[in-house]
Amino acid sequence: MLEVSALGWTVTIGVIVALLALDLTLGVLRPHVVGFREAAAWSVFYIAVAIAFGVVFGSIAGWDFGTEYFAGYIVEKSLSVDNLFVFVIIMSTFAVPERYQQEVLTFGIIIALILRVIFIAVGAALLSAFSFMFLIFGLILLYTAVQLFRHRDEDPSVDDNALVKAGRRFLPVTEDYIEGKMITKIDGKRMVTPLFLVLLAIGGTDLLFALDSIPAVFGVTEEAYIVFVANAFALLGLRALFFLVKGLLDRLVYLSTGLSIILAFIGIKLVLHWAHKDISDSVPEVSTPVSLAVILGILVITTVLSLMKSSKDPSLKAHPGSLRANPDKQHSEK
Repeated sequence: MLEVSALGWTVTIGVIVALLALDLTLGVLRPHVVGFREAAAWSVFYIAVAIAFGVVFGSIAGWDFGTEYFAGYIVEKSLSVDNLFVFVIIMSTFAVPERYQQEVLTFGIIIALILRVIFIAVGAALLSAFSFMFLIFGLILLYTAVQLFRHRDEDPSVDDNALVKAGRRFLPVTEDYIEGKMITKIDGKRMVTPLFLVLLAIGGTDLLFALDSIPAVFGVTEEAYIVFVANAFALLGLRALFFLVKGLLDRLVYLSTGLSIILAFIGIKLVLHWAHKDISDSVPEVSTPVSLAVILGILVITTVLSLMKSSKDPSLKAHPGSLRANPDKQHSEK
């Protein structure tokens, strides 16, 4: 079992908060249109920080834990790319001006990190108290994988987002974006801007992704510390990655299929782990190095096949997939 001292937790959280403050400064206090070069530089920076942390962590804690960290980081990073798909759809649906997109993304990342901390704490407590939670988590991932595969060619409906519905129903909303503000006053009346609804949509999306991604990362490690840092470093680079790959996302036509396979694989791994612990030692388990190799292999194959397919047929457009049928699509098909 991994033992992390109070000092270790303090230093780790301090580094993450400092990086988050840097992201907040860039995205909120200095809103501007992000170019490719800037996005590439910051993406490389955040990935380099995550790798450097993994190397230091593996050297100190041992490479069994180091391998679990990198496996968890890759799982969360791959799921975050699908998250970016939905962010692009939300930004497009609400026609968010480019100079304000950084602000929304940064606050969205903060919300995602807070939600994941809560889910990690709850998940770790449940797994520690009840071994059958490995089975429950495994079944959740298998269900998610099946649903994502069934609706792999669909986009989630932003208008169907419960938080957005509530915001539109109960809050006075301005028609225009007002200098990047989320709350403003017009004729003495306090109102929210469409930017606030965008934040609600991203927050609702973050909640759904947390429900899936936390069981997924617990499938490669049981250590709450590793789950936390893998999630944190995967999320911290999301703002820059959004501007770097939003033009490329449309070409990843098999991404949702690949992610559904990864989730199914981790779900089976969790079910086998539960059976090994609670039923019989003879039930085989999937080791972390094997998990890492399988996940990387699926991502590489998915990316290569996607680019090959989209180069042959440029009219194809990728979709993030949905956990349920899009009512708009069903209506149009009728």
